Formats: sequence, C-alpha cells, structure tokens
Amino acid sequence: MKSDVSTDSKLQATPIARFAEQLREYYALTKPRVVGLIIFTAVVGMFLSTTGMVGIDILVLGTLGIGLAAASGAAMNQILDRDADSVMKRTRNRPLPKGNLNALQAMVFACILSMASMLILAVFVNTLTAVLTFASMIGYAVIYTVFLKRATPQNIVIGGAAGAMPPVLGWTAVTGEVTSDALLLFLIIFCWTPPHFWALALYREKDYANVGIPMLPVTHGRRFTQLYIVCYTLLLAAVSIMPFATHMSGWLYLVGALVLNGIFIGYAIALYRRYSDLLARKTFIYSIQYLAWLFALMLVDHYREPMANIAISIVNFFA
Repeated sequence: MKSDVSTDSKLQATPIARFAEQLREYYALTKPRVVGLIIFTAVVGMFLSTTGMVGIDILVLGTLGIGLAAASGAAMNQILDRDADSVMKRTRNRPLPKGNLNALQAMVFACILSMASMLILAVFVNTLTAVLTFASMIGYAVIYTVFLKRATPQNIVIGGAAGAMPPVLGWTAVTGEVTSDALLLFLIIFCWTPPHFWALALYREKDYANVGIPMLPVTHGRRFTQLYIVCYTLLLAAVSIMPFATHMSGWLYLVGALVLNGIFIGYAIALYRRYSDLLARKTFIYSIQYLAWLFALMLVDHYREPMANIAISIVNFFA
C-alpha cells in the first residue's frame, strides 16, 4: 500500500515538476544575471536624474518595462546564436542547445516580453523611453548578434553602445529627456564593456575560434588583447572620474571610484605581465563587481546629504 501511495504521489507531482522545470528554462533564456545588472544600472539612472525621490509608479513600471525588454533581447540573442552556443563550452547547457526549448517556443516568449515592454513604457512611462528601449533591444539582439559579432574583432566595442543604454533609459523614464549627465553614465558603461568582455574572451578563445567568431584574441592574439585591456581600463578610469569633475557626484564617489579603478588597473596590468586563464577569469568577475559598486557609489553619494541629516536626527533623538 505504501508503495502504491508513493507511486501515485510521484505521478501527481510530475506535471507540476515539469511545469516548474519549463519555467526555469524560460527564466534561463532571459540571461537573468546580465539582466539583473542592466536593471540595477537603469534604476540608478532613475534616481540620479532627480534631486528628490522617484515616483513609485515610474520606478515600478519603468523598471519592469526596461527589464522585460532586456530579457527579450537576451532570448532573441540565444535564438540567433543557438548553433554556435551548442558548440561552445560556456553556452552548450543553455535551454536551446540542450533541446529543453525549441526556437519557436523561445521566439514566442521573446515577442511576448517585447510587446509587454513596449506597451508598459509607451502607455505608462513615456514615448522617448519606449523608442530608446526598443532601439537598444534591436541593437543588441539583431545588429550586434547577427552582423557585428561575426563581422569585426571590434564587435564588442561597437555593439557595446546597446549595452550602455540602461542608465539612459532609467534617466529618460523619469525626466523624459536625454541630458549630458545621462550620456556620461552611458560613456562609463561603453568604456567598461571592452575590457570586461575581452577578459572573458581570453580564457574562452578556443570556443570563439571553433565557431568562427572573430573576437580580438582570435584575430589579433592574446598579447594584443591584453594590451588593449590595459588601455581601455585606463580610459575607463579617466571617464569614471568625470562625474566628480562635472559636479554630478561628490568626494565620496571620487574616493570610491579611485579605489575601484586602482584594483581594476591592477588586474589589467597583472594580466598583461603574467597571463593565466585563472587571472583572466578573476578579472572578468571583478569587472562585474566594479560596475555594480561604481553605480552603487553614485547612488549613495547622490543621497549622502539626506542620509546624513536622517542619521543626525536619529542621534539627536536618542541623545
């Protein structure tokens, strides 16, 4: 009897388990870690665009619209790259190469996300944000994936423009306009993208060579790529100080940015002097942490005075 009950329970749980597994595959199709960083920089862009607080409606709907578009672009990227993904070690376990989802299912899912994103942004946020978000999505999912990725070793430099848009989208969601400060946030991510991605390309060089994608290490060699990482990291350091120079951010941000840049430059130089796959991987991982901490610093610095006043009030209350 116990055996029969156990078997019946497993049979009843199977549809639920399959549905849960299917949801996990669709979730993986959106590249959640990448989208998470995109959403974070977009939200920071929202808060940096105003001296006060962001309205809860814009914060929720703007973030949702931008996030759905990013997820849709990620899904489209996996659809178009599914053949190459099935060969590369880094991507062969994605939903499409493994056969857990087919291209039609993925395309329907991507289109639903895209339409939902455009509806939310156009109706509840503003037209400019909807247009720029759509252009960014097409720039990444189509222009970069289909054309640039296989056309030039500078693919990630040119294609990085689409990936640098999230803070601008957050900014326009609140203000309805693109300003010089918003473009400065764009420039920081634009300069960050090449050293970030080339660090990955270094220890995945064979993967890219096997599928014929002309990443810089494949076309110009490891040493040349290592030098370019140093150059772009130095350029990034200079650009990341500009928010302080333009009075967009204050001393707190400057000190934190100098520390973060010092560590990043240290990784880049170490990578140039004594290459190893492990060091390239560590550089890649740090680059993600770098961007997250840099934007977090901007946010904290932006609200440092209100936060200080609240702290003083709390201290006075208990004094």
